[in-house]
Amino acid sequence: MPLTPTQAEDAGPFTEKMQTVVGIATSGRPTILAELVRQLVHQTVKPDRIIISYAKPEDIAAIPQTLRDMASLEFVTGNIGLPAQRNVILDHLEDEDIILFFDDDFFPHPTYIARMSEAFRDNPNILGATGQVLADGAQGPGLLVENANHLNAKANVAMVLKIEDAFNTYGCNMAFRYAAIKCLGIRFDERLPLYAWYEDIDFSRSLLPYGRVVKVNSAQGVHLGNKTGKGSGIRLGYSQVINCIYLAQKGTYPWTSAIKSAGRHLIINSLKSLKPEYYIDRKGRLLGNLIGLGDLFRNRITPERAATLHSKKRAS
Repeated sequence: MPLTPTQAEDAGPFTEKMQTVVGIATSGRPTILAELVRQLVHQTVKPDRIIISYAKPEDIAAIPQTLRDMASLEFVTGNIGLPAQRNVILDHLEDEDIILFFDDDFFPHPTYIARMSEAFRDNPNILGATGQVLADGAQGPGLLVENANHLNAKANVAMVLKIEDAFNTYGCNMAFRYAAIKCLGIRFDERLPLYAWYEDIDFSRSLLPYGRVVKVNSAQGVHLGNKTGKGSGIRLGYSQVINCIYLAQKGTYPWTSAIKSAGRHLIINSLKSLKPEYYIDRKGRLLGNLIGLGDLFRNRITPERAATLHSKKRAS
């Protein structure tokens, strides 16, 4: 039975030491993942559990045995695709206070978990939160681990205290109050295949009727935006159109935002395909946009179709 807003606030009393789980869905980035795990054990507030949901054995092959022997580190596997892999993580949770989802190329500041835990502890109406991204390589050719280390080292997190309401959480770094997820039965939508598109919007905005979704500006980190492990441009382009409309039909994304988003990406990909960036398959994305529009005109709103599309281009 759905929670009322009052029940959501009281969905589970927080202990002074918040029980935290870091969940990482990974695919195709073994070296970066290994470095992320190494850094997580140096958080000022260490996670009680780190659950890695992997697609293939080689995804976790670079993690050294010394880290594998940690009692807090766990490995799970199941269906491939970001939403499916995150759902496997949810299946393995117990009664922890907070589940933090990190992309396998998001490097949190050493105080990230501490600041996020404080926000949930001090604000019982917060059900979902995202941190401040100091730099996002997804907006360009990508960043290196060395870039993330430098930016995190010089960040002045002590001076940033503001918590503000957010439209949604950003998928590379998200935290949720697990009691609310459990009571509401919220899951990542596995109809959004592969690396998905807007699965973070869908998941986090499902909580909005029952509590707050916020940005915790003092919880900081760097998103590498690494291009390995990603799907083809045509698949992403298709999702850029169809996923918006699908989520609007579900009610987790406003129709005005959905139409603007799909139209914006169509225009950007059309213009930039004339002189594309070397690290983006703009022509593939544009083709995917057009296929998505064709399906939209046929009233064929099937986001899972993205997994069946193929492109000769490299990862977008």
